[in-house]
Amino acid sequence: MVKIAITGINGRMGTMITEIVLSQPDMELVAGFDLGGVGRQIGKITVSHVDDMDKVLKEKKPDALIDFTIAQAAVQNVKTAAASGVNLVVGTTGFDAAQKEEMRSAIHNGKVAALISPNYSVGVQVFLKLLKEATRNLEGCDIEIIEAHHNKKKDAPSGTALKAADVIAETLSEKPGYVYGREGVAPRGKEIGIHAVRGGDIVGDHTVLFACEGERIEIKHQAHSRMAFASGAVKAARWIASQKPGLYSMEDMFKE
Repeated sequence: MVKIAITGINGRMGTMITEIVLSQPDMELVAGFDLGGVGRQIGKITVSHVDDMDKVLKEKKPDALIDFTIAQAAVQNVKTAAASGVNLVVGTTGFDAAQKEEMRSAIHNGKVAALISPNYSVGVQVFLKLLKEATRNLEGCDIEIIEAHHNKKKDAPSGTALKAADVIAETLSEKPGYVYGREGVAPRGKEIGIHAVRGGDIVGDHTVLFACEGERIEIKHQAHSRMAFASGAVKAARWIASQKPGLYSMEDMFKE
């Protein structure tokens, strides 16, 4: 039985992840944390305040903690879980370089396994593989990334758009810079353009445009429901629970 803890358990993603975990015959929800709704009963657990995380994790000893919160909170959650010897699945986005380094250090010092990804959708992993293949064959074309999300999303561009840009840049022989939107006199060079749209209840759209001489190719992924991310995160938690200490990506999981 894989024992799971969830931070942000009362949020939209936390609620979906909880429902999936509770439906899995090989999983047990042993702890949940949030800033509000403390004392609420979910299955066999009582929601705890995040300030009590260290104590609860040491008592319940989960095999993995799933975090979908906000960047600042997630960094502290990672540090607390790692210090308690708990493996991690982090789907929070919007980290800056210093926050990423804080998490890497905590994971290393805690000797835990952690999978950190901006997107847990299985379809997005296929999308990224297609981008690699297209980039190899379309070197020299202009590349633009357009992403769209709901009007509540705080960070821009999305973590998935940045991951797509990194995948493309790593594949190109000449490493490009990134340009975020354009305004005024902005002649195009060899850069990758990245553009963010925010509106309504868009779950998540990502389009990569390869504009070549006389033709163009678009590779697109559209998420119709957050369930795609939630189910992928639960699969990742099952996987990370049996991994050796270290920092992993979804690509590592899909190699097996």
